[in-house]
Amino acid sequence: MAGRIRDEDIALVRERARIDDVVREYVTLKSAGGGSLKGLCPFHDERSPSFHVTPSRGMWYCFGCGEGGDVLGFLQKIDHLSFAESVEKLAAKTGIELRYVEGGTAVNRQQGQRTRLVDAHKHAAAYFREQLATPEAEIARKFLTERGFDAEAAKLFGVGYAPKSWDALLNHLRKAGFNDQELLTAGLMSQGNRGVYDRFRGRLVWPIKELSGDVVGFGARKLYDDDEGPKYLNTPETPIYKKSQVLYGLDMARKEVSKQQQAVIVEGYTDVMACHLAGITTAVATCGTAFGTEHIKVLRRLLMDDDQMRGEVVFTFDGDAAGQKAALRAFDEDQRFVANTFVAVEPSGMDPCDLRLAQGDEAVVALVNRRVPLFQFAIKSILAAHDLNSAEGRVAALREAGPIVAKIKDAALRPEYTRLLAGWLGLEVSAVQNVVGQRQVASPKPAQRSIPSNESQSTDQAPVRPSAPIPVSDGPAFTIEREALKCALQLPSAVVEWYPSLEETAFTHPKAREVHEAIVAAGSPRLEIDGLAWIDAVLDQAADDDVRRLIKELSVDPLPSEIEQNDRYATSLIARLLELDATRRIADVRGRMQRSDPVEQEEEHNQLFAEIMALEAYKKSLRNAALGERE
Repeated sequence: MAGRIRDEDIALVRERARIDDVVREYVTLKSAGGGSLKGLCPFHDERSPSFHVTPSRGMWYCFGCGEGGDVLGFLQKIDHLSFAESVEKLAAKTGIELRYVEGGTAVNRQQGQRTRLVDAHKHAAAYFREQLATPEAEIARKFLTERGFDAEAAKLFGVGYAPKSWDALLNHLRKAGFNDQELLTAGLMSQGNRGVYDRFRGRLVWPIKELSGDVVGFGARKLYDDDEGPKYLNTPETPIYKKSQVLYGLDMARKEVSKQQQAVIVEGYTDVMACHLAGITTAVATCGTAFGTEHIKVLRRLLMDDDQMRGEVVFTFDGDAAGQKAALRAFDEDQRFVANTFVAVEPSGMDPCDLRLAQGDEAVVALVNRRVPLFQFAIKSILAAHDLNSAEGRVAALREAGPIVAKIKDAALRPEYTRLLAGWLGLEVSAVQNVVGQRQVASPKPAQRSIPSNESQSTDQAPVRPSAPIPVSDGPAFTIEREALKCALQLPSAVVEWYPSLEETAFTHPKAREVHEAIVAAGSPRLEIDGLAWIDAVLDQAADDDVRRLIKELSVDPLPSEIEQNDRYATSLIARLLELDATRRIADVRGRMQRSDPVEQEEEHNQLFAEIMALEAYKKSLRNAALGERE
C-alpha cells in the first residue's frame, strides 16, 4: 500500500505551482482588474467570461457555475485526477521529489490509474521514437522524406515507428513495470484468442497529446501492402483519451492560438506538420473523428471566444464534393462559435502537405490568407449544384440556400448575405428576403446556447448557483457585508484590529453570517497567516458545501483595482458594518425605552437612555473611521 504524501510536500507543490500558469494551459486569461484574471469557464458552456483566477491567493472561481478552489482542485477537475495524482503531476512539473509518510519516494509508490496510463504512453512514445532510427524503419523514414519531412521535423513532432512484431512494445513495457491489464486499458494493446498483442504494428506513429503536453494516445499510418488494417489506426476510447475532446497539435499550437486569436483546422497529421513548418503555427487536426462540439469548447477557451474578443477559425477542405460536404457540416457547428469562421480551399484539391511539397511554404501561407467566409463558401457550394441560367434552377437554388442564410446567427450579418444571395442568383432582394424570412419563422427555435451578447452571464442552461448567496446589489447593507467579508478573506492583515469587534448581528444575510462564523472559528484575521493558508483555514471551518463555495467566490471576486492594497478601504468597510449594526441596536434600545415608564421604571429608563447615548457616541466614532477621519 502506498504511503500518504507528506503534508509539507503538498504545501510546497501548491506554493511552487502558479495557478495562473497551470490554468493557462487550458484557458486563455486576460486581466479582470484588481489583480484578478478571467476567461471562459472550462467546466460549462458560456458566451461571456465568468471564470476568475487570482494568482496572489492561488484561487479560482467561476461566477457562472459556482465551481472553485485551488490549483490542485483545478487539476483534479479538469483532468479527472485523484488528489494524489494532481499532486504528483504538479510535483513533476515543478521538479519536486515527493516523500511519503510510510517511506519511499515517487519511484516506489503505487500510482493512481491515470498516472499509470499516462506513464505507459510516455514510455511507448519514447520507444517508438527510438525505433524510427532502426533499419526496419527505413520504409517509415522514406514515407516522411517523400512528404518533405526530415529527421528534425520527425523529432519536433515526436514521430516514431511501431515494429511489425506482435509483442515488441508489449515486452518493452512489461520490462518497464506495466502489467497487461494496464496496457489493455491504455489502448496500447489488443486482446486476441492467444492473448495480448501490440495494437500498432508496422506503422508510422504520431503521439497525440493533451493540452498539458502528456501523451494520451497515438495515430498510426499504414506502411506495408500486406497490412489489412485501416489506412489510419487510432487509439480507442480510454479513461485518458477521448477523441471528441482532443485535437492533434494543439499542445504545440496552444500559445499561438491564444496570441494570434486564430485556429486553423486541417484534416491530417502530416497537414499539421506541413502547416507548422511553413509558419502556420495555429494548425490543429481532429484524431479519427469529425470536428464537433467538444472540439469547439476547447478552442473557444483558448481563443477567448466572446463578444469583446472575436478571433477566427479557418477550416481547410478539399475542393471536391467530400470537402464541400465537410464545409456544410462545419457550417452547422459554426453556430456555436462567436469567432468569425472561414474556409480555405486549394482549387487544385491539394491538402497542405501536398501543397507544401509541390509549391513550398509560401503556398501554404497563401492558402490560409485566401480564406473566404464560411457562409459564402457554404452558399456558393449549393449554388454550384444548380443551373442558374434557368428560372427553375434559380428557384431551386434559392430554396436550398435560403435556409443557410436564415440560420446565420449574427442578426447584423444576415441581411447582408440576403443581399449577396440575391445578387448571385440575379433575383430581387425582396424575393430572397421572403424566402429567408419564411425559413426563420418555419424553423424551430434552436436550443439557446448562450445568453445574448448584451447580457453578462451565459450558459446553455441556467447554472445551479449556491443556495441563498449574498446579493451583490440588493442594497447598500448587503453590498457592505459582502465587501467586508471579501476584505477579511483577501486582505486579512488590513482588518486584524477591527474584525474581532464584529458580532453575528452585524450580518443580516444568513449566508454572510455563516461565512463570518467560519472566519471567527478559524481564529479571525491575524498577522501570522494570510494568502491560501488563511483561505484553507476558513474553508476547514465552513458548515457545509454551500458555505465553502461562497468562501471561494468571495476569495476571488476582485476588489476595486485602485484600492486593492489600501488598508483604509478595508478598515472603513468594517467600521461601516459596525456602524450599521450600532444603528440597529440603537433602534432596538430606543424601542425598549419608549415602552418603559419613565416614572415607575425610572432606573431602567435611565439605563436605556445612557446606553443609547453610548451607542450614539460609538456610532459617531465609527462613522469618522469609515470616512477615514481622525479625531
